[in-house]
Amino acid sequence: MLDATVALVREVAQREIMPRFLRVRHGQRKDDGSLCSEADLAAQHFLLERLTEIHGCPIIGEEMTAAEQQAIWHAGNSDNLGLWCIDPIDGTTNFINGLPVFAVSIAWMRARRTRLAVTYNPITDEMFYAREGHGAYLNGRRLPLRQVHADIGRAVGGVDFKRIPKHLADQIAVNPPFYSQRNFGSSTLDWCNLAAGRLDLYLHGGQMLWDYAAGSLILREAGGRMCTLAHDDYDADDVWRRPVIAALHPAVFTAWRNWVRQNTPPASG
Repeated sequence: MLDATVALVREVAQREIMPRFLRVRHGQRKDDGSLCSEADLAAQHFLLERLTEIHGCPIIGEEMTAAEQQAIWHAGNSDNLGLWCIDPIDGTTNFINGLPVFAVSIAWMRARRTRLAVTYNPITDEMFYAREGHGAYLNGRRLPLRQVHADIGRAVGGVDFKRIPKHLADQIAVNPPFYSQRNFGSSTLDWCNLAAGRLDLYLHGGQMLWDYAAGSLILREAGGRMCTLAHDDYDADDVWRRPVIAALHPAVFTAWRNWVRQNTPPASG
């Protein structure tokens, strides 16, 4: 199942995505404000047709209506078959603007948890993948790629400022506990770069299911840790809009989680 998914992800990138790179000039604005291009739709159509050949179960994709997504989520959790969760192009804004940072992301989920994950950056030909209980890999090499240090003061953080409370964002901008900050515009690649040890910690104010489904398993299987603003159990938070606090080294994770929560104002009401 994993090998077949890896092969399919590579095929959709070669056939539907890369021939359109640097040729798509605009995208449609969706209800949530994000962009969708003809490449997203073509890749999603390809995956919808082919994924059921690997495992016959419902498929939930980013480029569907909210009502469709909700119905498929409930159907996929009603039996033991599970469901596929796909993001045909994570980083569509980068793709449309010719920035070479985007990825295809596929997760197979059962009982509300990801059991198999594949994320592919076709520009760098980097295939990240994981199966629950069997580790995480990049092109056959086990993750992480490097040993990370335990000092948050030396950490490089991946921080996406979307949906982060203003006070927290101000503190990160003015007085961060880490050394340096990066943001690349692709959530699933942020997870993978954290799992690889290219980043030390991560923060996002609220990701959709397809933003975290694959990457969270890849990080888990690489030995990383994660929680949300409100829950130590990452999987206990809202399925559809989930904040992320994560790090690869356990000591950095504890320091980062505590700092973020201390600098997050309590929810009103």
